[in-house]
Amino acid sequence: MITSRFILAAAAAGLIAGSAASGMAQVAGAAASTVGTGARSVAPGSTSGVVGSGGSAAAGDTSASSLGLGAQSTTPGGASAALGTGGSAAAPDGHAMSHSGVNGNPNVSNGTNGTNVLNGQSMDQAHDPGGVWSKSQTRTQIRGGDLTSRTKSMAHQPGGPPVKSTTSSSVDPGR
Repeated sequence: MITSRFILAAAAAGLIAGSAASGMAQVAGAAASTVGTGARSVAPGSTSGVVGSGGSAAAGDTSASSLGLGAQSTTPGGASAALGTGGSAAAPDGHAMSHSGVNGNPNVSNGTNGTNVLNGQSMDQAHDPGGVWSKSQTRTQIRGGDLTSRTKSMAHQPGGPPVKSTTSSSVDPGR
C-alpha cells in the first residue's frame, strides 16, 4: 500500500502541473488565476482517484496562493487516503495571514460510499494600506468515494471591482 500511495501522489502532482481546467482574470494592477484537475482508475476489485485545485492572486505589492490535493485508493483488503493543503501570502508593507489545516479520520466510516473522511482547507490573504488586497482559499475533501477540491482566488485594486477566479474539481473513483 505504501508504494501505491507514493505512485498516486506523484501522479497527482503531474496532473496538477499539466491540468486542462484553468481560469484567469486580470484587470489593471490585479490578477487572479485558478487551476483544477482530477483522475480516476478502476480495475476489477480496486479503484483509485486523485483530485486537486490551486490558485493565486496578486494586486499591488500583495500576493496570495493556495493549493489542495487529495487521493484515495480502495482494494478488497481496505482503503487508504491522503490529503494535503497549503498556501502562502505576502504583503511587504501590510499584513499577511496564512492558515492551513487537515482534519478527519481516514479510518472512520461515514455511512456513505467508503471509509475515508478527510477535510482540508488553506486560507491565505494579504492586505496593503489603501484597499489593495489578495486572497486565495482552497477546500479539499475526501468523503467516502467522493473527492472534491475547490479554489477561489481574488485580488483588488482601489477604483474597481475585485478580480475573481474559481475552479472546482470532483472525482468519484467508484463509478
